[in-house]
Amino acid sequence: MASPVGPPKGLKSPKEPRAPRGPKEPKAPKSTSDHGTTARWVASTRRTRSAAWRKLRAISGPRMTRGNVLAAGITLLLGLGVVAQVQSTQAGDLEELRQEDLIALLDDVTGRADNLENEVRQLEFDRDQLAGGQDDDAAESAAQDRLANYQILAGTVPVVGPGIEIVVRDPERGLDTTTMIDLIQELRDAGAEAIQIGDVRVVASTWVEVRRDTLVVDSVNVTEPYRVLAIGDSHTLSGGLAIPGGFSDNVRRSGGSIDVFERDEITIDALYAPTERKYAQPVP
Repeated sequence: MASPVGPPKGLKSPKEPRAPRGPKEPKAPKSTSDHGTTARWVASTRRTRSAAWRKLRAISGPRMTRGNVLAAGITLLLGLGVVAQVQSTQAGDLEELRQEDLIALLDDVTGRADNLENEVRQLEFDRDQLAGGQDDDAAESAAQDRLANYQILAGTVPVVGPGIEIVVRDPERGLDTTTMIDLIQELRDAGAEAIQIGDVRVVASTWVEVRRDTLVVDSVNVTEPYRVLAIGDSHTLSGGLAIPGGFSDNVRRSGGSIDVFERDEITIDALYAPTERKYAQPVP
């Protein structure tokens, strides 16, 4: 009958490795009748556990190393640099302006606010007259005024009034489509009520493009130098074009030149021929 084979005589069996022991805690007293011994044992146990938790937090928490300090310092310096750059950029745009430019910019903002207030008052006056039902003449007059405004906005009637004349020269053909769009937008922002580029009336649907060094407005080629007319408050319009980083600066950076003339009277006689709308219909 087979029997298990044991180790040879004289040799001891290898011992299994022992598991690592945790922090030793004080042994509890054999008898709990001694209250003083029991209190000391409880206090000692709490101190041992507190020490073990402190060591664990020290190991797992962030350590104040030279790398951490250096990274924190670099992050702080970068943050301060970004803040300083933003503040200097915002302040620099105004600090670079001359006194005349600052006055023109202030007049521009003031003029826009005045125009909006006047329009609000006119609309309120028209509303009160129509709501009061005083007579048919008042309603007809308000309708005629409104029709005239719509015709001016649509570019279907010639207009006359104060404004500015702009002459842009681009000998190096450095102007692009975006720059010409900026011109129209800056004039509208400054309160232009009517705009003409070359022989083309600018309306809401007008598109511009610089194609093969040629300015095209609503499929019409405009020859250089470009002559632009705008009706509105002449001082406000000229001040709007003097804002740093705007159309005038872009023209000069492109190797061109721009002249702005304030006129007491400008006539815009180019008309827009409206096309029939295929999709948009008035809401009944």
